[in-house]
Amino acid sequence: MDAGKPGARVVGVHVPGPGHTAGLVRGDVLLVFGTTRIDTAADLARAVARARPGSEVTLTVRHRSGGYQQLTVVPAVVT
Repeated sequence: MDAGKPGARVVGVHVPGPGHTAGLVRGDVLLVFGTTRIDTAADLARAVARARPGSEVTLTVRHRSGGYQQLTVVPAVVT
C-alpha cells in the first residue's frame, strides 16, 4: 500500500515466500526495487512484474524503527 510519502508499505508477507526469505517484515517501506525507485504501491507492482523469476534483486527498505537496509530477494513464480 502507499506509504503516505515515497515508498510502498509492506502490509503482509507470505511465509514461506521470497519476501520472507529476504527478511521483509510487515510495516517495512520499500524504497528501491533493483534500479527502480518506488514512490507508490503501483510502482512496486510494475517493478515486480518486470522482474525475472530466479534472478536476484536488491531492495532498499526503511524499517519501522527508521533504519535503512538493503536486502536481496529472489522473485519466484506464484502457482
